[in-house]
Amino acid sequence: MDTRVYPPRDRDEIRIKELVELLLRNRWRVITFVMTITVIVGVISFLLTRQYDAEVTISPVSTNASDRALGGSSGLGALGGLAALAGMSFGSDSKKAESLATLQSQALTGRYIQENNLMPILYKEDWDAARGEWTVTDPEKIPTLWKAVQRFKKIRTISTDSKTGLVTLTIRWENAALATKWANGLVKMTNDYEREKAMTESDRNIAYLEKQAASTDVVGIKGAIYNLLQSEISKSMIAKGTDEYAFKVIDPAVIPEKAAFPQKKIIVLATFFASTLLAVFIGFCSLAWQKS
Repeated sequence: MDTRVYPPRDRDEIRIKELVELLLRNRWRVITFVMTITVIVGVISFLLTRQYDAEVTISPVSTNASDRALGGSSGLGALGGLAALAGMSFGSDSKKAESLATLQSQALTGRYIQENNLMPILYKEDWDAARGEWTVTDPEKIPTLWKAVQRFKKIRTISTDSKTGLVTLTIRWENAALATKWANGLVKMTNDYEREKAMTESDRNIAYLEKQAASTDVVGIKGAIYNLLQSEISKSMIAKGTDEYAFKVIDPAVIPEKAAFPQKKIIVLATFFASTLLAVFIGFCSLAWQKS
């Protein structure tokens, strides 16, 4: 049996020199191919609707008024169960998480869409402004608030910096002024919503604690109840006295002058390099086909 190892035949190998020679022989075809694809993609990128990013940087207000009033959770003592019955919440982490959840909740988004009449803007292709009615007649295709909320989620992004804890809310829309208005408006609505809710809860808790204080004669318990009562009054006063109850605005959104999408230069350059690599790959396949 012949056990000698034979080198691969030269005709089965694709040398770089051969590939370069093939590309040089067909250089005008390669240039035409690359330029045609680049020009087509470039024209398409110029026809795409420009979209702008409006960004607002905010910091969650993570310290509860009740924590500040009582100097932490130590003031609760044995009244922890009573505070829980009253619906009181003590803890900065929970308040921060609640504020973030409210900011991106469907309820708040839907409320903002309704109060600002955004349905005709989000679905302008299906809205007849002259007649003030939808142009679609199919019940399944008529825009609804739920559909609008889902669409709004795609144009709104919320990111949190793990190191600083700062939150960035971004609205991407074709109208830079509207994108800016929506970004700042959502933060304001969240602050107003959380502030109103805190005042309502405080009023309810104050009434509950006053009732409990009147029903007991134990000095220690009554003193602890008055501590809780003081914290709720402090919480109510802080909520009424500040507009930035849930989020402090670090950097409000301003009208962007440069479109975030499409980035035409990057698209054209990426297409040029990608089409060049594609041309080289086609040449390689052609040589492989000839040698097979």
